[in-house]
Amino acid sequence: MEDFAARLPKAELHLHLEGSVDAGMLHELDPAAPLEELRALYQYADFNAFLKSFGAVVKRLERPEDYALVTRRLLERLAAQNVRYVEIIIAAGVVLWKKQEFGPIFDAIHDAARGSAVEVRWILDAVRQFGVEPAMEVAHLAAARQDRGVVAIGIGGSEERGPAEWFKDVYAFAKSEGLHLTAHAGEGTSPESVWEALVLGAERIGHGIAAVRDQGLLRHLRERDIPLEISITSNLVTGVVKSLEEHPLRALYDAGVPIVLNTDDPAMFGCTLTDEYRLAAKAFGFTEAELTGIAENGFRYGFGRKGVT
Repeated sequence: MEDFAARLPKAELHLHLEGSVDAGMLHELDPAAPLEELRALYQYADFNAFLKSFGAVVKRLERPEDYALVTRRLLERLAAQNVRYVEIIIAAGVVLWKKQEFGPIFDAIHDAARGSAVEVRWILDAVRQFGVEPAMEVAHLAAARQDRGVVAIGIGGSEERGPAEWFKDVYAFAKSEGLHLTAHAGEGTSPESVWEALVLGAERIGHGIAAVRDQGLLRHLRERDIPLEISITSNLVTGVVKSLEEHPLRALYDAGVPIVLNTDDPAMFGCTLTDEYRLAAKAFGFTEAELTGIAENGFRYGFGRKGVT
């Protein structure tokens, strides 16, 4: 299975650029920062602590060149895992929160991806708890960059402090501009959060594991062919799932819900996409045929490569 998972052509649809930055890379960007201090940023007891750490990491990305380096390193790692296609989430909402100019940062990221062996598309993410106005600004930034590979907008952050219903006008605008729609929902909350994201028009759900508690929602996802972007290790490290035995991956799959495996924030959670496939086999009994189907889903549900494998 280890060799199979490594050889398998893969796609990843839920991967935060900033979450691919490890302590060593931060130290490379700022050699004066003590390495032990940087490593401490990667310790969190729960989901809210993780959000704070994520913010602390992103704050240390100060220049367009920093973002370019991060992008190149990420794509090198993906290519080494036989990842053929990726949709990378950029925390545009956090860039605005830092009062940085988004244009030069995106230019650096976009240019850094040129020539990569991995086919790349971009998703711009707003932060739920920051409110509607910054999210609308993110949507405008995304709409203006569709000719450069931006395919969608999303909302991340705290589901409790930023309910999906706030963003109905943002999503309506994005859809009218031809953007695809996704949303983090049902990660550490309830099935209702997933329903709310679907009302917005979300075509894919980031995480969505709470759906396992609502049979009607499972049926809706199955019948409407709406995939869940599952990240096993992420759910464990953030504590939204208490143990591997409690993770609903197998139950969601067996209910017929389309599944895509992802890493979410690989450096912050200490995982790779290849290892997520191995974990699915070892812990949940997925066969090579089943994992091949899940890998194909990564291409099938990609906003930039519908139906292309």
